[in-house]
Amino acid sequence: MIPSNMDGVPHDRSHLLWEGDIENGSATPLFLKSMDGWINSMIFDEQGGGSGPENIIKGKIISKDEGLLCGKPIVNRLLEKHFNECKIYWYVKEGEEVEKGQVILEIKGVAKEILKVERIMLNILGNLSGIATNTKKWVNMAPQIKIAATRKTDWGLMDKWAVNVGGGCTHRLNRSDAIMLKENDFAAYMKDKEEYLQTISRTIDELDLSKIDDFIIVEVQNIDEVMMVVKSWERKIQNNNNKIILLLDNIDVDAVKMISRKLKKNKLREYCILEASGGIDFNSLEDWNNTDIEVISSSKLNRGVNPIDLSLLFEKERI
Repeated sequence: MIPSNMDGVPHDRSHLLWEGDIENGSATPLFLKSMDGWINSMIFDEQGGGSGPENIIKGKIISKDEGLLCGKPIVNRLLEKHFNECKIYWYVKEGEEVEKGQVILEIKGVAKEILKVERIMLNILGNLSGIATNTKKWVNMAPQIKIAATRKTDWGLMDKWAVNVGGGCTHRLNRSDAIMLKENDFAAYMKDKEEYLQTISRTIDELDLSKIDDFIIVEVQNIDEVMMVVKSWERKIQNNNNKIILLLDNIDVDAVKMISRKLKKNKLREYCILEASGGIDFNSLEDWNNTDIEVISSSKLNRGVNPIDLSLLFEKERI
């Protein structure tokens, strides 16, 4: 649960991915396992990576765009597990701004091995840096609203990491990370001859709060569902200052303002956190700045995002 006097919202789950500060800390076992899964898939898809010369060369990855660097821990893990004879030196920190023409890193090793890992490194750094850069744009456009990812990802927790590096919130890392009750959940819980709103109320009444460590999100699609959820929650918690998160699914700005007004009128706004999701894009963020919602969640942070353009240039090592 999130107490009402806590700053911020519980949507930042980055502590489950990383321990310590972003540059000198370390990945959690959960994040390492996820990294290894994606890396192993990329290695498999390369099918051995082909042949190449055995001489020692150096290469530099250079940015052809401006943006925010992301992916350093994943590239380090890739080399550690599969190309440990390649030596790497970073010129840029994770989460640091890069300029067009800037050298990101230098790699040294057997030419054949660097050629095998070249495209994997560029894909990781390019895609994750693109997500981090895009997320930072959203965060800067709506500074008083927390910007969060969703569970719609292409690269799982690596997408979540990139959103975090860009200043956004990861949101739930998996289905079991926090309770989220959506339309399909209520449909599954519905009893014979029970109305949908009755199912919502009963489901919340039956929640065992002692088994909930973090937070609860309930998806709502109209003002009637909003009021039913929050009234049920108020009865449930008996003034113990815990808030429920209302995920306002595809509800427009004007309707959200009306919902907030009605919650305040009924002295219920203090029992909930409002999260807007669905149908929101970068160009509409200015309109959302004029609401009192706490969170916007969108898959547009990480899906369909242009990667940062990078290239790896080689030079023969002189002995």
